[in-house]
Amino acid sequence: MTGETGLKSGTLYPLLMRLADQGLLESRWEMDEGSRPRHVYRLTREGTVFAREQIRTRAPALIGKLHKGRA
Repeated sequence: MTGETGLKSGTLYPLLMRLADQGLLESRWEMDEGSRPRHVYRLTREGTVFAREQIRTRAPALIGKLHKGRA
């Protein structure tokens, strides 16, 4: 599994690559002394706009579902 997402790498990395292909993410290799190189991902300006829009439009419905589950 991959960190906090709980997704397997075979699911997560294709999604990251697709987002990068769409211009929503940028990626680079980070080299830390004494450790293996790793890919680092960051939202682009367009990715930030997209993420904020998704939160704005989808968060109310998700919060509503969470509250119904607690009742």
